Amino acid sequence: MNLLPTKADLDDALAAPLKNLMSGITVAIVALPLALAFGLASGMGAEAGITTAIIAGALAAIFGGSRLQVSGPTGAMTVVLVPIFKDFGPSGVLFVGLISGALLILIALLKIGEHVHHLPTSLIEGFTAGIAVIISLQQFPYLAGWQQAAFGLSVTGLILAGQHFWPRVPFAFIFVFIATIVADISGMNLERIGELPATVGHWDLAFLNQGNWLPLIPSAVAVTILAALESLLSAKVADRMRGGGEHHDANKELFGQGIANLVVPFFGGVPATAALARTAVNVRSGATAKSSALIHAIVLALVVVLAAPLVARIPLAALAGVLLATTAHMVKPRELLHIARISWLDAIVMVATFIATVALNLISGVIIGLVLALGLRKTKLGRLSRTYPVFDDTETLGD
Repeated sequence: MNLLPTKADLDDALAAPLKNLMSGITVAIVALPLALAFGLASGMGAEAGITTAIIAGALAAIFGGSRLQVSGPTGAMTVVLVPIFKDFGPSGVLFVGLISGALLILIALLKIGEHVHHLPTSLIEGFTAGIAVIISLQQFPYLAGWQQAAFGLSVTGLILAGQHFWPRVPFAFIFVFIATIVADISGMNLERIGELPATVGHWDLAFLNQGNWLPLIPSAVAVTILAALESLLSAKVADRMRGGGEHHDANKELFGQGIANLVVPFFGGVPATAALARTAVNVRSGATAKSSALIHAIVLALVVVLAAPLVARIPLAALAGVLLATTAHMVKPRELLHIARISWLDAIVMVATFIATVALNLISGVIIGLVLALGLRKTKLGRLSRTYPVFDDTETLGD
């Protein structure tokens, strides 16, 4: 099994350079506000989010097993990282990323990749809805006060309205840019990204030497499972969207995600995974090779170098508005109702997974939903769906 890039991969990456250049730029425009927002929401800071999008985005593209994937910080991963940051600080988040990277590489070497993503749709939908609720609740501190709330909710409303009529336009980027200008001109008292303390690159070696890392092992396992599931789900959706016999290599994809997560902590980034929304934009924009995702990372790096002062002026309330708009797309009422109508067993699994995800944590939600699904499937009362939801290629996804 060859998990390293080959000459065929290089030849494929060099094909259709103009088309992949344009799709890479498009994805970067979409990814910029999301990377900043997810980094901020994780507790590590906006800088950590953009660092992850650049480094993990490039490495996962080079070593991964999908020609169409775009990787970086995501909403689901952010939810896992918040309690880690709260209890263990930046060093805990960085250590978890490092261990999860090693575990992902091990999973790939053991050829487990093609077996880790067979979950029922009902579990996935309940899990996703739970994540959306948690992310929404996490935005309340940035919307405290009528001015912040009005500002952030206006950004949310404008993004949702724009995407309803023109789903392919990067409204998150557009309205964050406009919001920054409005805040500057009006003199609103809004906290900005540049006013937050930076946590990127903060490794506390004493933390590791004292053995404080042992309680983080379960969290590292949870991050590994989530990264594997989200990455392979995204790869499968990308294959369906592209059609024409497109097929990812599951083990190679996990190897690429492992390399990305193994390296990014040394630059102060957060654990990364493939991102459904950015991958979908990549496919819709006409990407044909890994070079598109690599260009996306390069463009983000150029933005950091050339436009850092402007990025530092972005109001936190505007990024909170972006995340609220993101969660609105994560929950799909028609799909939830459709699943519930198919089978009341699916409805039980979906609701139980949702409640456990919100009330406990993400990994508990998956375990409870999976155990319940397996138990009910063995009964003669009904049948649960076995496949992932398939997203239409015109839909705006939530990360």
